[in-house]
Amino acid sequence: MAPASIPHLIAWFFGGAFLCNATPHLVAGVMGRPFQSPFAKPPGQGLSSSTVNVLWGFFNLALGYGLVCQVGAFDFKAVPDVAASGAGALLIGLFSARHFGRFNGGAEPTAS
Repeated sequence: MAPASIPHLIAWFFGGAFLCNATPHLVAGVMGRPFQSPFAKPPGQGLSSSTVNVLWGFFNLALGYGLVCQVGAFDFKAVPDVAASGAGALLIGLFSARHFGRFNGGAEPTAS
């Protein structure tokens, strides 16, 4: 199989980011808990309802699927393909941990 093109690797990078971003929104939503979202006031800081988070998480899941599975020929056995998607997931995960940790007590946990 031919190596992936740069546009495909970029799509898979963002696909990994969207797939990772779907996780906290879907989990919080299906647990019935409010969570930060772009639709809250202020965006990304205030809380959105569990319903909004399920919808936002599902949108991220669908977009991530589209970018990873429908753009090019993603190969789970090809290191560059998986590395591009994994890098997107890792970077958005680290950003989210730092950003949302400020609001949810995870940025600087206290001893119990």
